[in-house]
Amino acid sequence: MVRYNALGDIRSEAIATLGGEEGEHAEAVGELFSKVEKNVVRSRVIQGLPRIDGRDQKTVRPINCEVGSLKRAHGSAIFTRGETQAIVVTTLGALRDAQIVDGLMGDDKDTFMLHYNFPPYCVGEAGMMSGPKRREIGHGRLARRGVYAMLPDEETFPYTIRVVSEITESNGSSSMASVCGASLALMDAGVPLRAPVAGIAMGLVKEEDGYAVLTDILGDEDHLGDMDFKVAGSSDGVTALQMDIKIQGITEEIMRAALAQAQDARLHILGEMNKVIDSARDEVADTAPRTYSFRIDPDKIREVIGKGGATIRNICETSAATVDLDDDGLVRVYAETKEKAQKAISMIEAITAEAEIGGVYKGKVERIVDFGAFVNILPGKDGLVHISQISEERVENVEDHMKVGDIVKVKVLDVDARGRIKLTMKDI
Repeated sequence: MVRYNALGDIRSEAIATLGGEEGEHAEAVGELFSKVEKNVVRSRVIQGLPRIDGRDQKTVRPINCEVGSLKRAHGSAIFTRGETQAIVVTTLGALRDAQIVDGLMGDDKDTFMLHYNFPPYCVGEAGMMSGPKRREIGHGRLARRGVYAMLPDEETFPYTIRVVSEITESNGSSSMASVCGASLALMDAGVPLRAPVAGIAMGLVKEEDGYAVLTDILGDEDHLGDMDFKVAGSSDGVTALQMDIKIQGITEEIMRAALAQAQDARLHILGEMNKVIDSARDEVADTAPRTYSFRIDPDKIREVIGKGGATIRNICETSAATVDLDDDGLVRVYAETKEKAQKAISMIEAITAEAEIGGVYKGKVERIVDFGAFVNILPGKDGLVHISQISEERVENVEDHMKVGDIVKVKVLDVDARGRIKLTMKDI
């Protein structure tokens, strides 16, 4: 800011001195001043002299990282590089919360969203706050691509993930700051990334007598230079690239130099990030939904859903959990606490359980007949206690030993090919 103010004072003095008595040449003087500024900045870079802010061509600005700054968020991070800062928040949801994308080839679902917000105040301006503009959408897509390659698959981490990057100050490459902040916030949320990710913006000044590749460019260096080359990736490789150039092209030599400097800068940034957090937390935050997955017999799905969805609605309402069922029998349970999830799991397991031979159950007497009693041992599963299996002694009348509605302890003797269950009350 001091540099901007000093430069503004010099510009104002030049216009006042050379702009004419009534300022009729003010616009021309301003344009000439901008040309002189551009030539001075570019010539100093080519000569290898210090850049605008005093750095050499390969130095990254000072970095500061924080995680867990927002206590109620599932994951959060503040990433600051020089005068560029991003506050990044990660939110976890069930797979059913995935964004539905209406495409030409039909609907699709996106379980990872990264939204990038660039409010006017981050560059010291006042402006109307509305929906995302093209720049915000484009930068968000670039940051998303940089992080997406490192995300776990749904089997490993069955969540829908939303990341929001709020740019609070910007002086060069806020999209790459979003990549760094997103990596930190995801690990803070417990998302098991394959590897941490960082991003850096490279610049270029090219003249007839040579060129210079700049690491971590400022906003002015982007404006006065010839290239803005963004590189995101892990310590093992690149996950996203984007290049904007103002000249007709670059040589292979320049590209190699830019990628080599970008790798060095990326490793430096990852080193600073790893000092704060270098892997995902062991568990998701207490405020995030808990998820548990297991499989059931696909033929049992109909029983879990129930007529018109009545059974699964009852499970969700009783346990305060959310249940997702796949056609292949994969069940995912989401809940605020482990206890709520376990209640839903127990209810599903009770519905899908099969009677085990030798297993002992407490069941309710549903019906009494002359030759025995039918006892319900599992939801929808009744077994027969034959009159000869009620007691060691001879039984003349079943109702002398039990009544409809009684809770009795029984053991499974056999399950025949038709699924009929034989029970006994002896030797328990």
